[in-house]
This record gives sequence, C-alpha cells and structure tokens, in this order.
Amino acid sequence: MDELFELKIITPERVFYEGKVSYTSFTTMEGEVGIYAGHEPMTMLLYPGVLSIHEESGVKKAALHAGFVEVTPESVNVLAQIAEWPEEIDRNRAEEARIRAERALREDGSTLREEMALRKAIARIEAAK
Repeated sequence: MDELFELKIITPERVFYEGKVSYTSFTTMEGEVGIYAGHEPMTMLLYPGVLSIHEESGVKKAALHAGFVEVTPESVNVLAQIAEWPEEIDRNRAEEARIRAERALREDGSTLREEMALRKAIARIEAAK
C-alpha cells in the first residue's frame, strides 16, 4: 500500500470521517484536486462535488458540499457544510432538486444560488451511483 496520511472530515453535525488513507480527491473552486501523503501545504475552498477516499479496504465515495480544506504533508482536514454517504442520499429528491435548479437557471438566468443548488444536486446524484 502507498504511504498513508490522516484524513479528517468534520461537518457542523458530526465527525463525518476520520482515518488513514492513501489518496483522496474532491472538488475545489479551482477544480478537481487529488492528494497523496507528502503533499505541499495548502488551503482551498471546497465546491460541491464527489469526495473519493482510498483506504486499504477499498474506495469510498460521498457527496461533499461547500467548505474549507487544509492540507499538510501528513494530513488533510476538511470542514464541510454538508457531507453525505451514498446510503444517506435520497436520489429522487436529489433528481427533483436538479430539475428545479435547471429550470430556475433557464427562467431566471444564472445566479450563484441556482448554480450552487445545481452543483449540490449533481454531487448527490453522482455520489449515490
């Protein structure tokens, strides 16, 4: 197995995940980012997307929404507004939210609120697959 580092994901409601991983990826304001042990220190703003966690036992996926990430060579700490495992996601509700957001974008034009709603819905749908 590759070198491991500590990943901790905290939401306002709970410690969503805490453990040793070989790799993690998530979406930031700058795009998709992948982290291995020994990564350069940095901070980033999260954007709604799918979180990928590579453990010794396999890969886990989750929906991850807005927040903040701190990366050090030994750890990644995520403070997220919302984090959801696939089994916690109601796919029908997420699909309805996607449809509403797309309709609002077409009818009202592009606003940050509608764009973020659409990205959150898509993140939930993708994580739940």
